[in-house]
Amino acid sequence: MLLINNPFTSERLAGYATQLVSLVVLYLPRLAVAVLVLVVGWWLIGWASRLVAVATERLDVSLRSFLTSMFSIAFKVLLLISVAGMVGLQTTSFVAILGAAGLAVGLALQGTLANFAGGVLILVFKPFVVGDAIEAQGKSGVVQAIQIFNTLLLTPHGDTVILPNGSTSNGVIVNKSSGKHALVEIQVDVDASTDVAALRARALPVLRADPQVLAAPAPAVDVVAIKAGTTTLAFRAHTLPGQDGEASSRLLEKLQPVIFPPKPAAA
Repeated sequence: MLLINNPFTSERLAGYATQLVSLVVLYLPRLAVAVLVLVVGWWLIGWASRLVAVATERLDVSLRSFLTSMFSIAFKVLLLISVAGMVGLQTTSFVAILGAAGLAVGLALQGTLANFAGGVLILVFKPFVVGDAIEAQGKSGVVQAIQIFNTLLLTPHGDTVILPNGSTSNGVIVNKSSGKHALVEIQVDVDASTDVAALRARALPVLRADPQVLAAPAPAVDVVAIKAGTTTLAFRAHTLPGQDGEASSRLLEKLQPVIFPPKPAAA
């Protein structure tokens, strides 16, 4: 009781109460506005994230999910920093830490980020799609999958080749499936005395009879080079994209006895 009636103590309590009221009056409106901004901003970010998901629905599933998550996380972090600044917290240090962390992560993942960017370019601009037969980075095969960081090829030997998307998107890509047909060309050196017209007459029916050779463009046998003692002939036929390797092997076997007929056995 004596403590409560002490004037010094009463003044201190009154001062504390006054300071508390001042703090409440000062920060309560800020806190209320900050909470309102946080709630509304969080809802708007969720709504915008759904719009991003709808806008990117034609992209690969993995890429669409990654872009949506990255958009949501980035804007939520910005929202939290903004709300902290509205309350009165110093956000300069947070921004500096985030900037330094982003720079460090970017430098550490430079190659990975390049592959990610390459994957985005491939999925957006579609220089090739799954199922296309392509040549890239010195490798050829059928595209089995286009992932965020890599592209998987299946070679004619049954091997799976993993191509990094960064170098693939920046390099030369030969898409054998983008056209309506693929050329099969077999070049053979024959003796200069060979009757080219007669050889052409024997070879063209063999080319036309193959089940994978297209009627148009028509098969052809052309002279492509003349050397001392030899003539280089090109046996050309067109197949569907992706069938050129199989057709080339089969035509080589069928044309061999036509180009180099077996010599009659000596009597």
